[in-house]
Amino acid sequence: MRVIGTVGLAGSGKGEFAEVAREAGVPIVTMGDVIRAECRDRGLDPADHHGEVARALREENGPGAIAERSLPLIREALEESDVVLVDGLRSDVEVDAFEDAFGDAFSLVSVEAPYAVREERITDRGRDNTEHETLAERDARELGFGMGRAMDRADLVVENVDSLERLRERAHTVVEEGIDAVEPDDGFDWRESPGAEELEEVGES
Repeated sequence: MRVIGTVGLAGSGKGEFAEVAREAGVPIVTMGDVIRAECRDRGLDPADHHGEVARALREENGPGAIAERSLPLIREALEESDVVLVDGLRSDVEVDAFEDAFGDAFSLVSVEAPYAVREERITDRGRDNTEHETLAERDARELGFGMGRAMDRADLVVENVDSLERLRERAHTVVEEGIDAVEPDDGFDWRESPGAEELEEVGES
């Protein structure tokens, strides 16, 4: 049994990592789906209220609320597969929840790219998260949840700055063979994001 978690700021490429797993037949549990479902339950549009509802869930039910709601989905997927990918961890508290639940069977991969590269990617695909939120603002929101601390705890860092094929090859190796089969990259300091600077200015880091 292996449970692979991924963490990464917007535009880093963790979605592509998950797509490789999906193509390999690995079940995907997307933590964002938990939030989107809660948005719909509250009669809100996930495109505009994703961050607001994520924050509300954590305030109402504790910082590990989204991870806790994901655990039954992961266990159900493990009944059919030896490997499950959990896409989109947001905090170190969520890392704690999965480590407590799955022990050594859980590993965390941080997919990373510098801010300028991520910003260009998001611009190229025609959207900057939502019409109401810039990339720096989204970084600040997600780092405020504790994403930076989660990235710092990753068992493996994968840089996504070269070809897409390199990322896909490394993702495929992780899915098929495990994190020990991949040489780790150095990664990028999330503190260099303008969003991290905004976080410090309001005293949330």
